[in-house]
Amino acid sequence: MTTDHQDTDTAILDTDVLVVGAGPAGLMLATELRLGGAEVVVVDQRPGPTTESRASTLHARTMEILDSRGLLDELGTPPCEPRGHFGGVPLDLTLPSSHPGQWKVAQTRTEELLQRRAAELGADLRRRHQLLSLTAEDGVEAEAIGPYGPVRIRARYLVGCDGEDSTVRRLVRAPFPGRDAARELLRADVCGVEVADRRFQRLEHGLAIAATREGVTRVMVHEFGRPAAERGGAEPDFAEVTDVWKRVTGEDISQGTPLWVNAFGDANRQLAHYRHGRVLFAGDAAHRQMPSGGQALNLGVQDAFNLGWKLAAVVRGSAGEDLLDTYHSERHTVGRQVLANIRAQVELLLGGPEVEPARALLTELVALDGVRQHLAGMISGLGIRYDVEGPEIHSAAHPLLGRRLPDAWLEPAEGGARRRTTELLRTGRGLLLSLDGDGAPALRATAAPWSDRVAFVADRPVAGGPLSARQPLLVRPDGYVAWAGSGAAGLARALNRWFGTAAADD
Repeated sequence: MTTDHQDTDTAILDTDVLVVGAGPAGLMLATELRLGGAEVVVVDQRPGPTTESRASTLHARTMEILDSRGLLDELGTPPCEPRGHFGGVPLDLTLPSSHPGQWKVAQTRTEELLQRRAAELGADLRRRHQLLSLTAEDGVEAEAIGPYGPVRIRARYLVGCDGEDSTVRRLVRAPFPGRDAARELLRADVCGVEVADRRFQRLEHGLAIAATREGVTRVMVHEFGRPAAERGGAEPDFAEVTDVWKRVTGEDISQGTPLWVNAFGDANRQLAHYRHGRVLFAGDAAHRQMPSGGQALNLGVQDAFNLGWKLAAVVRGSAGEDLLDTYHSERHTVGRQVLANIRAQVELLLGGPEVEPARALLTELVALDGVRQHLAGMISGLGIRYDVEGPEIHSAAHPLLGRRLPDAWLEPAEGGARRRTTELLRTGRGLLLSLDGDGAPALRATAAPWSDRVAFVADRPVAGGPLSARQPLLVRPDGYVAWAGSGAAGLARALNRWFGTAAADD
C-alpha cells in the first residue's frame, strides 16, 4: 500500500484490495488477504470493535477455521454448549470435529481477536472512515471521508463487508432479491432484573427467551401476530420491550437498567451475484437473515475464509480471475441453503398455535440420528461439501472430496513429534498429503511446479484416526479437499484449477 497527495486536501491511497467494513467478515478477509500476500486497506465508520453484545455464538466450523490459523489460544476456553436448536426445538449439535457444539464468544471479543491479527499481518485499518462513492472499471476508485478529511483509494478490487444496510451494495446497485421483515423479535440486555431462564418458551400470546450471565439478563420476546415495526433504522425504546414482555409473560421488568436494546426481523434476502466485476461481497452485505441459531456471523466469517486466499492468488498473479467465480458458486449455494433453513426456523419460532403440529413432528424426527446429523451439519457449517471438480469432470467420489480436511494426528515420515493436520494449514498455503509415508516420488514430481503455493507432506496418519493412507489428498488453503486419487493427470488438473498455472510454465 502506498500513500501520496495530489493536493493538500485529499489523501491518496493505492492498494491491492479495499475492504469496506471491519466487522468479523471484513477482518477475517483482511487476515486472509495479508496471509496470501495481498496489500489491503480496511475502512469502517466505527471508532473500534463493536461494544454491543450482538452475536455471541461461534459454531464448530468457525472454531476450526480459527484453529487452522492459530487464533484459538487467545480465546482461552470459552463456554461450550453441545445443545442448540432448530426453530426452538432442542437439537444436539455434536458432530465429529475438534470443536463440536457451540462456543459462547461475544462479538466484541471476536472482532478484537481478528483486528489484532490483521494488524500483525500488516493490514491498514482506517477507522472513522465513511465510504462516499466508488467506480469500478479496470480498477476501483473509491472516495471516503475520514477524521482528517477526504481520502481517495485506488485498488484492484473492492469487497463490501459493510453489513445488511451495505453502502457498497447501494452504490453498485446490486440486485438483492428476497423479502422484507414481516415479524420481529425485540431484544434487550438488562441489569437489575430477576426472571427465570427461558429457552424458547412458547406461551399463549407469544415467544419468550431469557438467560442471565454475569449479572446481565438477555431477554427476547415476540408477540404472536404482531408485525415488524417501521423503525427507519432506529432501535426500539426499552419501554416497548417491557410492554411486550409483560403482555407475553405477565412479568414486569421495567425496573431494570437496559444496557442495549434492539430489534431484528425476519427479512430474508440474498444478492443475485456475490461478484460484480471488481466488486465482491461477503457477510451480511451479501445476505440478510434473521440471526436464528447464531448462524449469521459464522456464515460471514466462512464467506471471507473462502474468498481471501482466492482473491490474494488473483492479485499475486498466480491464478486467473475465473477463480473468483468459484467464490460465488460455492458461497452463494451455501448462503441459499442457510437462508432456507432460517426461513423454516422463523415459521417454527414465530408462528402461532397453527405451527404446533409441525413442531411436534420435528421433535419426533430429530430423535432420528440421520435427521439430527443433517440439521446439525447445516447449522454448524460442518456439513458443507463444495463441487471442487466442476461439472465437466466426473470421478469416483472420495468421501472427503469437497469436504473439509478432518483434524487428525500425523506421524512424520522422518521421525519427530506427531503433528495435527490443522497445524499444517497455518501458513495459508495448500497441502498435498501423500499419507503413505514414503514420499510418493511421482506425486512430488507432479506437484513440484506448484511448490511455491502447495506444501508437500509425506506423513502417515495415526491409526484409528479419521484419515487413511489409501489415497493422497490435495487440500486448498481454506481446508477443503480438492482432489483425492492416484493419477498424475488428475492431480495436475486439480493443481491448475485451484492454484493457477504451474511456475515452470510461466
